Amino acid sequence: MTLSDLFPKVSKAWLISLAGFVWGVVGAFLCRLAFSWLQPIEMTEASLFIVFGLAIAFAAFKFGLSKVAQKNIKRLNTFENGAPIYAFQSWKSYAMIGIMIPLGFTLRHSMIPKEYLAIPYLGMGGSLFLSSTIYFKSLFGQAAKP
Repeated sequence: MTLSDLFPKVSKAWLISLAGFVWGVVGAFLCRLAFSWLQPIEMTEASLFIVFGLAIAFAAFKFGLSKVAQKNIKRLNTFENGAPIYAFQSWKSYAMIGIMIPLGFTLRHSMIPKEYLAIPYLGMGGSLFLSSTIYFKSLFGQAAKP
């Protein structure tokens, strides 16, 4: 019995959908958290943090996560139907997630003011959310092909 025998097998479309959904939900969660930290401060000051965070989000999307998403979609398209459900992410991505979660926990519980933390949280959350759209574009592009 192997690890893949323990998990349900799903189609490529489900894997791509799941990846897009997870990236989108996590991105939205991080952005929501960042905006909640900015609520207590005045809008003129908060807008500066938002601009910096969104600039990072677009740069991270353009030069980083969009390429990771495209590479992941190519990997998912090589699977025959019936891949294990956990295959929606590569093992390397799971390792990165294993680093990012404790890092986020440490940052949230540090002495760094939350409005300053909002910048990288908006950056990462925004880039994840934007990159999630690549999965859905790929999915709907595949569905439109005969």
